[in-house]
Amino acid sequence: MTNTSITDFQNRLQWSLLALRLGVFIVMLMWTLDKFVNPGHSARIFEHFYGVSGSTDTVAYVLGALQLLLVLAFVAGIQKRITYGVIFISHGLSTLSSYNQYIDGFNNLLFFTAWPMWAACFALYLLRDEDVKFTI
Repeated sequence: MTNTSITDFQNRLQWSLLALRLGVFIVMLMWTLDKFVNPGHSARIFEHFYGVSGSTDTVAYVLGALQLLLVLAFVAGIQKRITYGVIFISHGLSTLSSYNQYIDGFNNLLFFTAWPMWAACFALYLLRDEDVKFTI
Protein backbone atom coordinates (compact mmCIF):
# COMPACT_ATOMS: atom_id res chain seq x y z
CA MET A 1 0.00 0.00 0.00
CA THR A 2 1.41 3.37 -0.96
CA ASN A 3 1.55 6.37 1.34
CA THR A 4 -1.15 8.04 -0.76
CA SER A 5 -3.51 5.09 -0.45
CA ILE A 6 -2.82 4.81 3.31
CA THR A 7 -3.57 8.51 3.74
CA ASP A 8 -6.70 8.17 1.61
CA PHE A 9 -7.83 5.16 3.68
CA GLN A 10 -7.22 7.00 6.97
CA ASN A 11 -9.14 10.01 5.69
CA ARG A 12 -12.11 7.87 4.60
CA LEU A 13 -12.02 5.98 7.91
CA GLN A 14 -12.01 9.23 9.91
CA TRP A 15 -14.97 10.64 7.95
CA SER A 16 -16.84 7.33 8.33
CA LEU A 17 -16.29 7.27 12.08
CA LEU A 18 -17.41 10.89 12.34
CA ALA A 19 -20.60 9.99 10.46
CA LEU A 20 -21.25 7.09 12.85
CA ARG A 21 -20.54 9.28 15.89
CA LEU A 22 -22.90 12.00 14.67
CA GLY A 23 -25.63 9.46 13.85
CA VAL A 24 -25.42 7.86 17.29
CA PHE A 25 -25.30 11.33 18.88
CA ILE A 26 -28.51 12.44 17.15
CA VAL A 27 -30.45 9.46 18.47
CA MET A 28 -28.96 9.73 21.96
CA LEU A 29 -29.63 13.48 22.03
CA MET A 30 -33.30 12.97 21.16
CA TRP A 31 -33.65 10.33 23.89
CA THR A 32 -32.01 12.79 26.27
CA LEU A 33 -34.21 15.72 25.30
CA ASP A 34 -37.28 13.50 25.70
CA LYS A 35 -36.49 13.31 29.44
CA PHE A 36 -36.89 17.10 29.64
CA VAL A 37 -39.76 17.58 27.20
CA ASN A 38 -41.84 14.60 28.31
CA PRO A 39 -40.60 13.27 31.67
CA GLY A 40 -43.73 11.15 32.04
CA HIS A 41 -42.67 9.20 28.95
CA SER A 42 -39.38 8.40 30.66
CA ALA A 43 -41.24 7.14 33.72
CA ARG A 44 -43.36 4.84 31.53
CA ILE A 45 -40.23 3.52 29.76
CA PHE A 46 -38.46 2.85 33.06
CA GLU A 47 -41.48 0.96 34.34
CA HIS A 48 -42.27 -1.00 31.18
CA PHE A 49 -38.77 -1.97 30.04
CA TYR A 50 -36.72 -1.89 33.23
CA GLY A 51 -39.30 -2.69 35.92
CA VAL A 52 -38.57 0.54 37.78
CA SER A 53 -41.73 2.22 39.02
CA GLY A 54 -42.33 5.42 40.90
CA SER A 55 -40.03 7.57 38.77
CA THR A 56 -40.75 11.30 39.12
CA ASP A 57 -40.17 14.24 36.84
CA THR A 58 -37.18 15.17 39.01
CA VAL A 59 -35.61 11.76 38.40
CA ALA A 60 -36.13 12.20 34.65
CA TYR A 61 -34.53 15.67 34.78
CA VAL A 62 -31.50 14.46 36.76
CA LEU A 63 -31.00 11.46 34.47
CA GLY A 64 -31.50 13.73 31.47
CA ALA A 65 -28.85 16.16 32.73
CA LEU A 66 -26.37 13.34 33.30
CA GLN A 67 -27.16 11.83 29.93
CA LEU A 68 -26.76 15.23 28.26
CA LEU A 69 -23.27 15.58 29.74
CA LEU A 70 -22.44 12.10 28.48
CA VAL A 71 -23.70 12.58 24.92
CA LEU A 72 -21.98 15.97 24.61
CA ALA A 73 -18.69 14.45 25.80
CA PHE A 74 -19.27 11.55 23.40
CA VAL A 75 -19.85 13.75 20.34
CA ALA A 76 -16.82 15.87 21.26
CA GLY A 77 -14.65 12.76 21.62
CA ILE A 78 -13.74 13.45 25.25
CA GLN A 79 -12.42 10.49 27.28
CA LYS A 80 -13.39 8.11 24.48
CA ARG A 81 -12.71 4.89 26.38
CA ILE A 82 -15.22 5.97 29.02
CA THR A 83 -17.83 7.90 26.99
CA TYR A 84 -17.89 5.53 24.01
CA GLY A 85 -17.94 2.59 26.42
CA VAL A 86 -20.84 3.95 28.47
CA ILE A 87 -22.79 4.78 25.30
CA PHE A 88 -22.16 1.23 24.00
CA ILE A 89 -23.19 -0.43 27.29
CA SER A 90 -26.22 1.78 27.92
CA HIS A 91 -27.51 1.35 24.38
CA GLY A 92 -26.89 -2.39 24.68
CA LEU A 93 -28.94 -2.57 27.88
CA SER A 94 -31.70 -0.60 26.19
CA THR A 95 -31.61 -2.88 23.15
CA LEU A 96 -31.63 -6.08 25.19
CA SER A 97 -34.31 -4.86 27.62
CA SER A 98 -36.71 -4.63 24.67
CA TYR A 99 -36.57 -8.39 24.06
CA ASN A 100 -40.37 -8.77 24.20
CA GLN A 101 -40.69 -6.40 21.26
CA TYR A 102 -38.60 -8.70 19.07
CA ILE A 103 -40.92 -11.66 19.66
CA ASP A 104 -43.70 -9.83 17.81
CA GLY A 105 -41.26 -8.27 15.37
CA PHE A 106 -43.60 -7.32 12.55
CA ASN A 107 -45.69 -5.19 14.91
CA ASN A 108 -42.57 -3.61 16.42
CA LEU A 109 -40.30 -3.11 13.42
CA LEU A 110 -38.79 0.14 14.68
CA PHE A 111 -37.27 -1.67 17.66
CA PHE A 112 -34.98 -3.52 15.25
CA THR A 113 -33.22 -0.25 14.40
CA ALA A 114 -31.55 -0.51 17.79
CA TRP A 115 -29.35 -3.38 16.55
CA PRO A 116 -27.45 -1.55 13.79
CA MET A 117 -27.05 1.43 16.13
CA TRP A 118 -25.61 -0.89 18.78
CA ALA A 119 -23.25 -2.24 16.12
CA ALA A 120 -22.23 1.34 15.29
CA CYS A 121 -21.56 1.97 19.00
CA PHE A 122 -19.42 -1.18 19.10
CA ALA A 123 -17.46 -0.13 16.00
CA LEU A 124 -16.90 3.33 17.46
CA TYR A 125 -15.66 1.84 20.72
CA LEU A 126 -13.26 -0.53 18.96
CA LEU A 127 -11.98 2.18 16.61
CA ARG A 128 -12.04 5.04 19.13
CA ASP A 129 -8.31 5.79 18.69
CA GLU A 130 -8.90 6.29 14.96
CA ASP A 131 -11.94 8.53 15.49
CA VAL A 132 -10.16 11.87 15.54
CA LYS A 133 -12.11 14.04 13.09
CA PHE A 134 -13.47 17.06 15.01
CA THR A 135 -12.71 15.66 18.44
CA ILE A 136 -11.22 17.41 21.45
